[in-house]
Amino acid sequence: MKILSYILSPIFALVFYLLLIIFHPIQWIGLKLGGVKGHQKVVNIMNFFLVKSLLILGVTVRVKNEQNIPKNVSIIFVSNHQSMFDIPPIIWYFRKHIPKFVSKKELGKGIPSISFNLRHGGAALIDRKDPKQAISELMNFSKNINKNKWSATIFPEGTRSKTGKPKSFAINGLKVLTKFNKEGYVVPLTINNSWKVFKYGKFPLGIGSPITIETHKPIKINSLPFNELLEQTEKVIKEHIK
Repeated sequence: MKILSYILSPIFALVFYLLLIIFHPIQWIGLKLGGVKGHQKVVNIMNFFLVKSLLILGVTVRVKNEQNIPKNVSIIFVSNHQSMFDIPPIIWYFRKHIPKFVSKKELGKGIPSISFNLRHGGAALIDRKDPKQAISELMNFSKNINKNKWSATIFPEGTRSKTGKPKSFAINGLKVLTKFNKEGYVVPLTINNSWKVFKYGKFPLGIGSPITIETHKPIKINSLPFNELLEQTEKVIKEHIK
C-alpha cells in the first residue's frame, strides 16, 4: 500500500497545485466582475474540484447531515481539526451557508488561490503573537458574519491533530464569535480520518481512508450560558471522533 502511495502522491500534488494556480486568476475575475457573490461562486467551484482531487489518493469524502440548519441567520460551525483537507469539504458541502474561516495571518500570503480567498473572501486573519490584533480582527469578523448572515468556521483546538486524538478547546475565539451573534446558532461538526492523509508525514500521502464529516444538532447561541454552550459543543464533537 505504501508503495502505491509513493506513486499516487506526486500525481495528486501536481493536480492539487495546478487547481490552485488555475483558480487564482479566475477568483480575481470573479471578484472584479461579480463582486463578493461572483468571487464566492468561483471559490465554491474550486473547492468542489479540490475535494474530488482526493479521489486520486482513493480518499472519498462523505458528509452526514441529518440536521435542519437554520437559514438567513448567522451560523458558527465548530469543528475538530485534523488536516488541511478539513476545509474544502466544509466550503463545498455547506456552501449555502457561505462559510468563512478564522485563520492564522501567515496563510494570507504566498499560497495561490488560498491566500487570495482569505484576503478577499471575508476571513479573519489573526496574529497569534499579537492578542490585541487577534481580538480586534475576531470582533470585526464576528460583526461581518452577523451583518451578512454568513457562517463562521472555527477550529477551537487551534492546531491540527496529527493522530486524530482531539486537543482541548480554547475559548477566546468562540466566545467573541458568539458575543456578536447571539441570535445565531452553533453547529458542531465532527471530522474523522482526514489526519490519515498525512499519517506518513508530508510524503508520501496516505491513501484509501475515507474522510467523514458529521453534523450535530444546532444549538441556539442565546439559549445557554457560554460555558455550557462550549461544554456541550466540545462534548458532542469529541464523542463522535473515532
